[in-house]
Amino acid sequence: MAEKRFSNVVGFDDAPFSRDHRGNVAVVGTVYAGPRFDGVLIGAVEKDGSDAADRLAALVRTSKFCGHIRLILLQGITCAGFNVVDVFALHEKTGLPVLVVARKAPDMAAVQEALLSHIPEGKAKWAVLERLGPMEPVNQVFVQRVGITREQAAAVLDQFAIYSHIPEPLRTAHLIAGAMALGQSNGRV
Repeated sequence: MAEKRFSNVVGFDDAPFSRDHRGNVAVVGTVYAGPRFDGVLIGAVEKDGSDAADRLAALVRTSKFCGHIRLILLQGITCAGFNVVDVFALHEKTGLPVLVVARKAPDMAAVQEALLSHIPEGKAKWAVLERLGPMEPVNQVFVQRVGITREQAAAVLDQFAIYSHIPEPLRTAHLIAGAMALGQSNGRV
């Protein structure tokens, strides 16, 4: 079987927000065609809500880039606090593979405790994480994946992780999201 290449991707990250923030939090998607930065998608998801998969899918499906995007990258499995991205629903709604990337593996016991004790719909959110399984180390980062093999994930990281271990679409989304919220980009991806 020929190895599928993912030359056109979108990477999503959320904007920083204060602990006491209520309501929506901005999310930014950066679209890349190979190493070329092609565009930006901007939307919002509810803090600690359950709408991330629907809203991200809508951003992709209604964008002018929809016909070209071949892979969705996520900076972690959550947006806007504990709005867990149902990656299975996102994959189904877009027909695209989803690759979750994190610099380090999360403390899943702490995540489970927080979800089940303090977060609305925490049990359903935890069920998505359980179904997805633990993050696996690939190329100096940790990943979770739907619709993409481990080998393909490693190839995507090799192709798009140019200036750090984090792929450029995620690094750029992080910088833009930070600038939207703070007036300038700030912090490590």
